[in-house]
Amino acid sequence: MKRTARERVAPGWGAHDTIASAVRAAAAGATVSVHPGEYRESVVLNRDVTLMAEKGPGTVRIVSPRGPAITVHGGAAAVRDITVAGTAPGEPALLLRGGTPDVRGCEVTGGRIEVTGDAVAALAACTVVGADRASVRLTGTSRTVLDDLAIRIAGGDGVVVDDAARAECTGARIDGAAGRGVHVAGTARARFTRCEVRGTRAAAVHAEGSAALVLSECRLHDADAHGVRLGGTAGRRGPAVPAAEPGDRPDGRRAGGRRPDAASAEEPRTSSRHGVLLRRCEIARTGAAGVLAEDEAAAVLSDCHVHDTSRAGIFATGSGELELDGVRAVDIDGSALAAAGDAVLRARGGTFARTTANGLYAAERAEVTLTGCEVQDTAYTAVHLAGGARATLSGCRIRETFEYGIRVCERAELAADGTRVRDARLAGVLVEGGDAVLRDCGIEHVRNGIALRTTHRPLVSGCEVGDVAEVGVEVGPGGGAVLEDVQVRRTGSTGIFLDAGSTARIDGCAVREVEGTGLFAGAGARPRVRDLTVERPGRNGVFVAEGAAGIFEDCRIRDAGYPAIYVEADAAPVLRRCTVEGGDHDLVVCDGAEPVVEDCGSEGVRDGVLPEGRAPAAGTGAAVAGARDGARAGADDGGEDDTRPPEERLAELRAELDRLVGLDRVKHDIVGLTKLMRMVKVRQEAGLPPPPLSRHLVFAGNPGTGKTTVARLYGGFLHALGLLRRGHLVETDRGDLVGEYVGHTAPKTQAVFRRALGGVLFIDEAYALVPHAQSGDFGQEAVSTLVKLMEDHRDDVVVIVAGYPAEMARFLASNAGLGSRFTRTLTFEDYGSGELVRIVQHHADRHRYECPAETVESLHRFFDELPRGGQFGNGRAARQVFQLMTERHARRIADDLAAAAPGDLTTLLPADLPDAEAL
Repeated sequence: MKRTARERVAPGWGAHDTIASAVRAAAAGATVSVHPGEYRESVVLNRDVTLMAEKGPGTVRIVSPRGPAITVHGGAAAVRDITVAGTAPGEPALLLRGGTPDVRGCEVTGGRIEVTGDAVAALAACTVVGADRASVRLTGTSRTVLDDLAIRIAGGDGVVVDDAARAECTGARIDGAAGRGVHVAGTARARFTRCEVRGTRAAAVHAEGSAALVLSECRLHDADAHGVRLGGTAGRRGPAVPAAEPGDRPDGRRAGGRRPDAASAEEPRTSSRHGVLLRRCEIARTGAAGVLAEDEAAAVLSDCHVHDTSRAGIFATGSGELELDGVRAVDIDGSALAAAGDAVLRARGGTFARTTANGLYAAERAEVTLTGCEVQDTAYTAVHLAGGARATLSGCRIRETFEYGIRVCERAELAADGTRVRDARLAGVLVEGGDAVLRDCGIEHVRNGIALRTTHRPLVSGCEVGDVAEVGVEVGPGGGAVLEDVQVRRTGSTGIFLDAGSTARIDGCAVREVEGTGLFAGAGARPRVRDLTVERPGRNGVFVAEGAAGIFEDCRIRDAGYPAIYVEADAAPVLRRCTVEGGDHDLVVCDGAEPVVEDCGSEGVRDGVLPEGRAPAAGTGAAVAGARDGARAGADDGGEDDTRPPEERLAELRAELDRLVGLDRVKHDIVGLTKLMRMVKVRQEAGLPPPPLSRHLVFAGNPGTGKTTVARLYGGFLHALGLLRRGHLVETDRGDLVGEYVGHTAPKTQAVFRRALGGVLFIDEAYALVPHAQSGDFGQEAVSTLVKLMEDHRDDVVVIVAGYPAEMARFLASNAGLGSRFTRTLTFEDYGSGELVRIVQHHADRHRYECPAETVESLHRFFDELPRGGQFGNGRAARQVFQLMTERHARRIADDLAAAAPGDLTTLLPADLPDAEAL
């Protein structure tokens, strides 16, 4: 029988009774036309034939009695407008196993579409209804192009792309899947363009394994779980392979008739090294995170809009990596961005707003980079860093948060450059426990500007803080910080607040028009302040609290509302080359304070004590006395201009040394050195060569053992003997010597060294210059620079390095030149209980308190039982005990102050001793 180009399936004469018989009879390239009706059979296509419904869609229904209703094994088979019904919803109803099948206008019910093997398939305008497990499953090494696919009432996943399959899907609508809308796994590659996935029970889109995926202009919404979930190593790959253009067909034809240069459904093409790309997509109303990258997954999101999600808008965890470009995450019931584990999250030009939690939350070891992003209108802190997270913010805008603009906790690290923070209900930037570098940032319209409550030394450089309700910049108790070129203006309280025991370094900063004090140094604080300008403060320009010290150089204070510089009792700051302009008082010093005033002056002060203009070498003498009693006077510090005979100055210094509590061995060594130096001087004057001798010293001892005081006295001895021009003391540490970048360290070290010429350079905690087990640290450069300078100026400077005994031994071993220059070590022993009691009694005498015998006995027991670890404060601990005793004494008698006898106001009792835990 001769085959014709067209076969017909219909009842009656001249047509085939079954579709299968018509297919067997059809010649290659023939069309099999099917009359309307229901056909219960299984059709197998393995040749180039076209199977079509004669009267169009919905008129022909093929119901399989067993297995798939239509199976394609090979050839260029085509199926048009046929309804295919399976008998098992979890099995294939339309199975494409080979060849290049082309399926259009078909509806599949009671089973799925499956493309497997090496088939290269095209499906257009098809609908799948009521399938279980998966509605469309693409597997094997197949390649498939799907256009205008519709999936409804899916009992499992919508589209599954697995194994090594490739898929290109355009215009799909997946509605109400009981599982995932799209699942891409294995080494599959898929691209979805202008697709919509809605109402899924699981993730709208899930990629895992080592899959690659492109979502372009897709809408994913109303999912009960994630919008996009990425797991495994999805998206991790090398350079991309070009993909087919949308609309390519598996037979090489395009919708417009032009053959493409590449096969369809190839590797998704992206501009990134990551193989998952979301471009111009909308993700909304999800029951979990809008986008989740976990395990080792990686993806790029470009111009996407994520909104109205539960939990985080975008979340990276595990070792996931996300790159966001122009992404908006807004109206989020959680944090807009979140990162945890070892995840990496980078965002550029994004907007993250209107959240019920944070704008960005990063924890554990996550690394986050935000460039040119906006974070605003958050219920919690806008940018919150916890654990060991690290974040870099460049050119970002943060505003309108109910908590902090940026908060850095635990071990987290922040680097912010050119970032602006405004309208935060609490602090603009809070660093507590972590570390931070802030450069060229702006903070305004917040409660507090920058709060640094950490034992690290954050760097704040070139920043502006203004229109702050309370404090501009705060350095917390015992903390350290470096402030460079910081501008503080219009604060409701203090401009720069240095809390008790802090050790900030402040250089080139300005405080203007604050309602409180310009700079406040709390009890025990030891700042190093240079080139500070304070203009029109409502209270003091600089306030140095009880027990504080520090160095204030080249400071300018103008038009202060209260005394420009106020020094409380027991404070001992160094004021050098400072000037005061305008106001009522330039300097007020309380009884018991011991400031050093050098080369300071005032101009236009109504009731001043400092000399008009700048007076050379003013010191702790008459100017300070005038500051105490209100009279204007000159000053004489007994320094380089001291005209008293050397014997008188030496006797005074020796008496001051003897008054120090304890330190018997150190006193003996200093006296011995003084005698030796005196003999050196006599031999020099007699024309004899001096013996080989290094004047540089190592002071080894725990904190609070008097090392700084002895260093000052040692410089005085050498000056009195004519071996040093000035004998002044310059205190420094790692923060003053080590730079922040290559080429910065040597100039900083040289500048500090120049200030010490003619006197003593005292380097506290010198071992910090060579951190243990840290190669490449800039501290080694500082040590090398110091060694050379000590050699170049060996007759014009004395260098004393100080620190813990064991650490100092490691320091000296770190550089061969150190051991030959530091040949003598003075060991400062910890104070015994009796010596600590004497220190308390000394402070009591100075402040007119009395310690009766029973109190002295209780103090002995207290110090005997006090734990003494490596951080024990020695003399500082004794001073703290005295301070706490006065506080407890005040509370004890305050309730019945009217009935207190005169002796009650000055007598400290055993009941006033603090608990050991209070120290």
